[in-house]
Amino acid sequence: MKAYLIAGEASGDLHGGNLARALKAQSPDLHLRGWGGDHMSDAGVEVTKHYRELAFMGFVEVLMNIRTIARNFKTCKADIEAFDPEVLILIDYPGFNLRMAKWAKEKGIKVVYYISPQLWAWKAGRIKQIQAFVDQMLVILPFEKQWYGERGVDVDFVGHPLLDAIEADQAPALSGLGDKPVIALLPGSRKQEIERMLPVMLGVAERFPDYQFVVAGAPSKTEADYPQLKGSNVKLVFGQTYGLFKSATAGLVTSGTATLEAALHGLPEAVLYKGSPISYAIAKRLVKIKYISLVNLIMDREVVRELIQHACNVDTASQALEEILPGGRRHAQMEQDLQQLHQQLGGPGASARAAQLILEG
Repeated sequence: MKAYLIAGEASGDLHGGNLARALKAQSPDLHLRGWGGDHMSDAGVEVTKHYRELAFMGFVEVLMNIRTIARNFKTCKADIEAFDPEVLILIDYPGFNLRMAKWAKEKGIKVVYYISPQLWAWKAGRIKQIQAFVDQMLVILPFEKQWYGERGVDVDFVGHPLLDAIEADQAPALSGLGDKPVIALLPGSRKQEIERMLPVMLGVAERFPDYQFVVAGAPSKTEADYPQLKGSNVKLVFGQTYGLFKSATAGLVTSGTATLEAALHGLPEAVLYKGSPISYAIAKRLVKIKYISLVNLIMDREVVRELIQHACNVDTASQALEEILPGGRRHAQMEQDLQQLHQQLGGPGASARAAQLILEG
């Protein structure tokens, strides 16, 4: 049997890698090929295009790269046809993957969607594409099963794969950092995120001389992608994000999967997000959710403070950090809330359950 996987971002590559391992464990002769990154490649997927060539953030950025995106569709379709898989496994990345689902369905290829597009946040009309082009829907957030069920879509809730990644991780706490307590900085994985979020985070670092600040470099980046760090005392580490979480006292995290990763490590955090003015104005009109962080969405209340757009500045971020440090007014409550979050998502095993459903389906 042959399966083709498509992941277009760092988080999708992480989950795709864990899914690939689970698929291989249950079906050793399975041949896997696809688009993704290092995690998927390490798990036995023949990766023909890296996600670092695919990630464009925001409405304006997508429009500016429309020709590249069109070429990517053509290249991907040709690669799938040459591979001739029995199943296409789409991992999040909806703008690209939903179009690939339509094409694959027309070609008679079974389509599995693993990790739902956030239709409950915006573009709910895409539910029609799910109904028409997806044969098997596997979701990872508890409220998604009910959301789809209310709209007539039969889905399976498999649990959250981050629990698998965290359980499997053997990374030690960072060493050689000195005596000062550590604050973790995660400015995002895309160039635009780093350019907007890192200066704010560095401004905060200057106000907390009794702490040392460490940036978790994104998997697809190099030291050259962080020129803002030149001349600062802030350290940069690569491939040690989970070790940083284990070492840190608190964190400032750009909205995305990293907010949940930090939370599941029990790290008190504040969530930051700043987009381009045009992209933010459009998103504000279209997105219909109370929160932007996965932590707050899952808990359905404000567990972590969210500093969005104009609120994402050095003053508010400094205040938010002060509140979650030991002795801060939100520290003890946040520790309790993060324990409840872990319980809400259940135990590990999402990747194995997803793999079993795919192979049985």
